[in-house]
Parts: sequence; structure tokens; C-alpha cells
Amino acid sequence: MLNKKIKLDKIYQYLLILLSFLSILTVFGANLIIVIIVLIWLFSGDYKSKYTEIISNKFLVASILFFCLHLLGLLWTEDLKWGLHIVHKMWYFLLLIPVLHSIVNRKYIRHYIYSFLLAIAITEVFSYLIWFEIIAPFKDATVSNPTPFMSHLSWNPILTIAIYIVCHEIFFNKNLSKLNFYFYSFFAMTMSINMFITGGRSGQIMYFSMIAVLILQFFNTEKVKALLVIIMLLPGIFFTGYLTSNLFQERVDEAFNSAVHHDGWAIHSSVGLRINFTLNSLDLIKENVFIGVGTGDFPREYKRINQINTPDSPITSNPHNMYILVLTQLGLIGLISFLSIFYYQIKLSRNSSNRFIRDFGITLPVIFSIILLGDSYLLGHYTTLVYVLFSSFLYKKFEKT
Repeated sequence: MLNKKIKLDKIYQYLLILLSFLSILTVFGANLIIVIIVLIWLFSGDYKSKYTEIISNKFLVASILFFCLHLLGLLWTEDLKWGLHIVHKMWYFLLLIPVLHSIVNRKYIRHYIYSFLLAIAITEVFSYLIWFEIIAPFKDATVSNPTPFMSHLSWNPILTIAIYIVCHEIFFNKNLSKLNFYFYSFFAMTMSINMFITGGRSGQIMYFSMIAVLILQFFNTEKVKALLVIIMLLPGIFFTGYLTSNLFQERVDEAFNSAVHHDGWAIHSSVGLRINFTLNSLDLIKENVFIGVGTGDFPREYKRINQINTPDSPITSNPHNMYILVLTQLGLIGLISFLSIFYYQIKLSRNSSNRFIRDFGITLPVIFSIILLGDSYLLGHYTTLVYVLFSSFLYKKFEKT
């Protein structure tokens, strides 16, 4: 029985390492590994132990309850088909987070991370090869926006997480060799440059937020010094990117002008549309404050309110703001449930004796909570999967060995 358990654990670890690598390279490959992991988990027995581990972790319970609210929201939704579509997108919160959480192994955490960083490095190499026009653009990439394996909307947030991991090693790992220090520093620099030659504005905001969090963690109790460094460093990075990257400059100018003129000529721009989506959605929220319009009724209800408020503007099935979407669908009850996931992530991290786990465990929900203002990133494949992968071990209480 013990040998069987050890063999099963090794299978899980190989699959998790492979999943970490494929998570940002291929949707099909990652989904195939996910299906294999979940099926093995569902049919491998030991259900009492699995249940006990899941129910004893408040982060997992909050995640499952958030999913269950989406099921409950089907009771007062009129568009059941779209409601089931949303439920399908949320299944990670019900099953994948608990499954991965129950099979991660402390000894292999470094392997998961290195596998992820290797995939980042490969993607980055292809990105630069396209940018320098050494190879022809493929998949989602263009020369002016070289994001080959996914759109810039997903790439920049994921790149931010990779930069944080590498920078944390540079600043906090006292056992880092000189060779690794120089290698990681070069890696962090090339990733940061890549951040500004691609067009993901929300990811860039996430990047600046991450840098601020990293500085606060580095100075720890010296908050005044940390704030001074943030005030000096972030504008320096911003203006360096603005002056050296035409794409970044164009995207910043476009965002600023669109925000100023969102109710005029810029109403159909990316930022203008988001502002319009938010304003119309707020009217829907006022009508259904506590329980929302239901899991599947956002598209039809938005179409109705848009016809009343801004009939010349496009309709949408997503307000490109996760909080607004949850509030509209499930009301204040849904929003509180959603925020409780981040709350328990931070709370569990604060109790960790491992510096990396504690810092990263706090940083992940903080930077995601910011980026979710710009889009529903926990409904997209790549960003959700990366969030789930890291959450699976950051908030696990491993047995002492």
C-alpha cells in the first residue's frame, strides 16, 4: 500500500512539473495534463483524507463556496445556457484548486517553479526573435507586439509573476551563487524590457504594482525608506519605457486620451468602452444589489441597460472588470465571497515561516486584485491556470518532516 502511494505521488509530481511547463505554451497540452491529473485523483481512493485536507483549509473552502454561489445563481437566471457557460469557466475554483492542492509536494516546489520559468524563457526568446524580425511572427504575435503563444492580455500578467519570482531570488536568497545572481539579473532585465515591447497595459500596471510590493517587502519595517524608493524608482522605470518603446508610448497616450474623452470621440476605444461598460453595469448593480441578476443574465441585462443609456455603444458579455462582473451577477454576497478568497490567501501566507512562500503568497492575491480591475483575468485560461498552479502550493500547510 505504501509503495503504491509513493508511486502515485511520483506520477503526480511528474505531471505537475509538465503542467507547469505547458501552462503558458499550449492550451491543449495543459488541458490534457489537467484531465489526466483530475481523473487519477478522482479514481485513486483515499477520499476521507482528501476531504479532510480540503475542508480544513479556509482558502479552499472559500474557493468552493464561490463556485457554489454561481450554481445557486442559476436559480434566478433566465439565460440558463450562458449561466452554464459561466459555471463551466469557474470549475477551477470547485475542483482544480483543491485537486492540485492535495497532491503538491514540498520537495518538488522548486521543480514546478523552474519548469514554469523555463517556459517563460522559451517564450521570451521567441518574442525577441520576432521583434528583431529574425523569424516570422506566428500564432498571436506580430512584429510590433511579439507575444507568440498567447495574447498580450495574458502574457504581461504572467510575465510579471515570473519577474517577481526571479527578483525575489536576487534580493532575498543569500545562498545565491555569483553565477546565478548574474544569470537571474540578466533574466529579470530582459523580461522587464519585454514587458514594454508588448502591449498589455493591465499587465504593465500589474508590473508596477509588483515592483512596489517587492520594495516594501525588501525594506520590511522601514516603510518611509520603501516609499521614497517607490516614489523615485517607479516614475524612472515608467519614463524610461515611455521614451524608449514606441508601443508603450502609444498605449499610454491612447489610454490617457481615451479616459479624458471617454464620453466623446473615444467612446469606442478600449478604455472608453471599459468606462462605458462599468457605468452601465453600475446601474444594473443598483437594481439588484444583494443577489445580482443571476449567473447567466449579464449579457441580456447589459443589452437592456445599454439600449436605455447608450444605444449607440456596443454591447458586451463581460464588463472587463472582474469585480463589476461578480457584483452584477451575484450581488454583494458574491463579491464578499470572491474577496474572501484573497483574504484567506493573505492570512495563510502571513503564518508561513518560509520567506519566499510568505512573500509570494501575499503578492499573488495583491497583484491579481489590482489587475482584475482591468479585465476578468480569472475567467481566462492562461492567467487562471497560472494563478491556480501557484495557489496550489503557496497556501498548503505541509506536514513537518
